[in-house]
Formats: sequence, structure tokens, C-alpha cells
Amino acid sequence: MAAEPEILDELRRLRARVPQLTGALAASVDGLVLAHDTPGVEPESVAALTATALGVAVRMTDLTGQGGLRELLVRGDHGYVATYAAGRTAVLTLLAQDRVNVGRLHLEGRRAGARIGEIVDAEATARDTGRAPARPARAAARTTAPHTRTTRAARATGTAPGPNTPAATES
Repeated sequence: MAAEPEILDELRRLRARVPQLTGALAASVDGLVLAHDTPGVEPESVAALTATALGVAVRMTDLTGQGGLRELLVRGDHGYVATYAAGRTAVLTLLAQDRVNVGRLHLEGRRAGARIGEIVDAEATARDTGRAPARPARAAARTTAPHTRTTRAARATGTAPGPNTPAATES
């Protein structure tokens, strides 16, 4: 797959943003490894089990009327396995330590899944049409000034300030 270096780069950036990740893997929904950064874990087995879990989870969301599957979270004694939809034909599976901030895991996992999905979907579209894949643009760096704090005027209280009372407050 021509997109493998880009996906691997995204997995490595994700692991840098969430230090408690112990592995990251992108796979097709049928269990084929697209790219992985999973030291000490066999990626083919994780991809195959992800496809199996995905099948059960999709069936569960369909049966209960919850709509299309977006993510799956499994917690074990030693950590988490989180799987996120990544476009039309791929999934992102993350392995994390038990001490990971689960909110941060979801935030970063969803973002990375969306980016990987764009890469995989562009590759699939290019393959279907016979054109070179159009790469999704990276988000531009923030160019606006950071938020700054300003002082507020003192509130009128109806009484004159005493000699030890400041006339204005800062917040």
C-alpha cells in the first residue's frame, strides 16, 4: 500500500502525543494490517482480533438501534484496547496503559482515525479511478494571537472604598 508511510507517520505522531500508548495499529475492516507501531505485540493477530471484535460491535449497534459503529473500548487489568472507525474501510486500534487519561485517548484516537481514514479513502478512490491519490491537507498551524487576560473595572458597590480597599481588581 502506497499510503503505509503516511499512516505509520500518523501512528508515531499519535504515540508522541499520548505517551501512555503502548501500541497503535491501522488495519482494514477485514483484518489486514495497513501499518503498525506495536512493539512486543504481533500486529497480524491484533488486526484479526480487531476485525472479529468489530463484527460483534457492529452487530450490537445495529441490533440496539445505536447507528453505525464509531468506537469500541475494552478495559483489562493492565490497560485499554480502543478501536476507532478510520474512514469507510479501515480501523485504528490503540493499546494503552491503565493510567491513560481515557478522555485524551478518545480525543486523540478520534482525530487520528479521521486522518488515517482520509488517507486510506483517498488511496482507495485513486485505485478505483486509476489516478494518483490526492493527499489530504494537513491542518494549518495556529496563526492567531493567544488569548490574553485583561483587567476589569471595579464594580460599584454603593459605598466608598476605605483606605485599605483597592479601587480596582484584576482577574
